[in-house]
Amino acid sequence: MNLSFKNLSAILLPAIVMSLSACSQPAGKTSSATMTDSTQNATLPPAAGFEQTIDGKQTHFYTLKNKNGVQAAVTNYGGHLISVLVPDKSGKLTDVVIGFDAIAGYKKALSSFFGATIGRYGNRIAKGHFVLDGKPYDLFINNKPNSLHGGKKGFNDVVWDGKQVNGQTVELTYLSPDMEEGYPGNLTCKVTYELTDDNAIKISYEATTDKKTVVNLTNHSYFNLNGIGSGTILNHTLQLSAANYTPVDTTLIPTGKIEAVAGTPFDFSKPTTIGSRINDKNDQIANGHGYDHNFVLDKHDITTPIATVTGDKSGIKLQVFTDEPGIQFYSGNFMAGANTIIGWAKDDHRTGFCLETQHYPDSPNQPQFPTTELKPGETYKTVTIYQFSVQK
Repeated sequence: MNLSFKNLSAILLPAIVMSLSACSQPAGKTSSATMTDSTQNATLPPAAGFEQTIDGKQTHFYTLKNKNGVQAAVTNYGGHLISVLVPDKSGKLTDVVIGFDAIAGYKKALSSFFGATIGRYGNRIAKGHFVLDGKPYDLFINNKPNSLHGGKKGFNDVVWDGKQVNGQTVELTYLSPDMEEGYPGNLTCKVTYELTDDNAIKISYEATTDKKTVVNLTNHSYFNLNGIGSGTILNHTLQLSAANYTPVDTTLIPTGKIEAVAGTPFDFSKPTTIGSRINDKNDQIANGHGYDHNFVLDKHDITTPIATVTGDKSGIKLQVFTDEPGIQFYSGNFMAGANTIIGWAKDDHRTGFCLETQHYPDSPNQPQFPTTELKPGETYKTVTIYQFSVQK
């Protein structure tokens, strides 16, 4: 082929411009076309972003993998569950847990508690105050006018001691000293993450104390079963085995009543899309800005699923098992796109949901609720399982 210089320039110049344009993108950031490529298998974030020193202690990145190729990642910073990769209906690995690619992301988003281990007390304690055996205790107010998820520096912001037991199990331990964040007693805690061969994340909690205290540990993972960056969770279907829930006041503290869900937007006794009634004119929906409520579980024997959620696009199904008496269903009402998560997506409004297994909020101030008191000589033990499969 005989090409003139003029014709050759017409061919080469656009290619050079396109090449330079591609090179000018920030390192590690992909184009929007790549970010939305639904054919790509999700991968775990690089470990480097989780290897640093905080408060004089070394943080680490732990990977878990089972025989089916399902993968998960955990860090001992805050006991965060970073990522869970499970196959969707087409077999593509999908990251269903909202997380970050480095500890810096978790630090920036501390008040959102993405994937964190929560303690000493999951959920809210009214006005940051409770009385135990006649003695008053005051906690840090980090969710005015209440204390939320452990206070100013809860378990989500400390470095745990970590040990990789095997390729599917990580054990985290932490000693919370007497009066840390205002709570009495030296509390020795152990949290074990296990990725089982039936594609479940099993979280086992243990704690002992040398002084009477209150404790309510949980995990605060945000799930999107269609995958990170796939949009809202409003078309996910949810079923909850809970005939009752605990209504809240405008500060999201339970009123003390236990009310039936029947005939309300809180009735998920049959599979219902999360968004179908989330904007109903209802005082409780208004108080929570959507769903941010504790559901009273009908049965909690760890062998019966108490919640089932299915992603409308992926077909991925999540079943939750627990021996806790309650579960907090949160529909991501306060997510506002302020954080850049794995894959350069944003944590936009209602792009994740939480199912936090727990004792009820404000139990130390509400004696009619199941007790959260722990005494010396006793061992706090609870287990929660998040099991994944594909809807058939």
